[in-house]
Amino acid sequence: MQIATVKLFLEVAEAGSLSKVAARRQTVQSHISRQVSDFESTFGGPLFRRTGRGVELTELGARVVPRLRSWLQDTERLQEELQAESGQLLGEMRLGIIPSAAHPLVTHLFDRLQDRHPGIRLNITESQGTELNAMLDGGAVDMAVLFRFHRPSGREETLLSVAHTYLVSAPGAPLTREPTVSFARLAGLRLVLPRRPSHWRNALDEAARGLGFQLLAVAEADSLTVQKELVAHAPGLYTILGPYSMAPELRSGRLQASKLVKPDLARHVTLAMPRHGKMSPAVRLVASLVTELCAGWGGVLVPDGKVGP
Repeated sequence: MQIATVKLFLEVAEAGSLSKVAARRQTVQSHISRQVSDFESTFGGPLFRRTGRGVELTELGARVVPRLRSWLQDTERLQEELQAESGQLLGEMRLGIIPSAAHPLVTHLFDRLQDRHPGIRLNITESQGTELNAMLDGGAVDMAVLFRFHRPSGREETLLSVAHTYLVSAPGAPLTREPTVSFARLAGLRLVLPRRPSHWRNALDEAARGLGFQLLAVAEADSLTVQKELVAHAPGLYTILGPYSMAPELRSGRLQASKLVKPDLARHVTLAMPRHGKMSPAVRLVASLVTELCAGWGGVLVPDGKVGP
């Protein structure tokens, strides 16, 4: 068995979709389907059942997944341990990260690795927390930078930063000139919000319901870039963002923001590790570099330490 083929099978099993995997890998679905079919032929029976919504594991496939995941972890660990004994860390490190935390953390991490351990190659998946959680549990990524609503308590997660929440507008809006703004003042505001289903959207809607009103979403978008661009070009339009997703626009003056309070919707940025299997030397190294970078920046995800107004 080839490591790359086993990784592909496990990725499809976790995603439940050939098209999603093809999009992540920037290839066509037929290419992924052909590789999966070739892999299935070596087992003497189908591992997936094609459905109208994607693919699901057959009984044989469900039995194969945990054994292949264990085989892959053992094989990669042996490979990396032998490389470590030779004095040089080599191989691929799969990092999942939420979009708002990707830059500049990833660029600085890449620079550190190129300088100190050029044999480690980053494989970066940018996605929302729900999908990253599933990928982490399924072994599709080695670690993930995530948002949590509660401070991490287990050994599988390390707190990197606490991110507060901001009401964001185009420059000049009187409401966002203030250092803080009460969540209750969002009643009646024209908002660009994340699309449902979304844990973050649910949290925002719940906070509004607790204060006796409903958020007025005049537009919805998954993309942070779309949310920011709509607000920057439409006076009177607002959005709700964390500090890391808008830091460049605040510095350049394209956006203006005020911290939301009462309630303070703080989220915890954590570095999460898989709950199964041991960490390889390369994974341990990258985890230490991520925590080292954030600690050096004063417990935030930007080098200059400024994350909001």
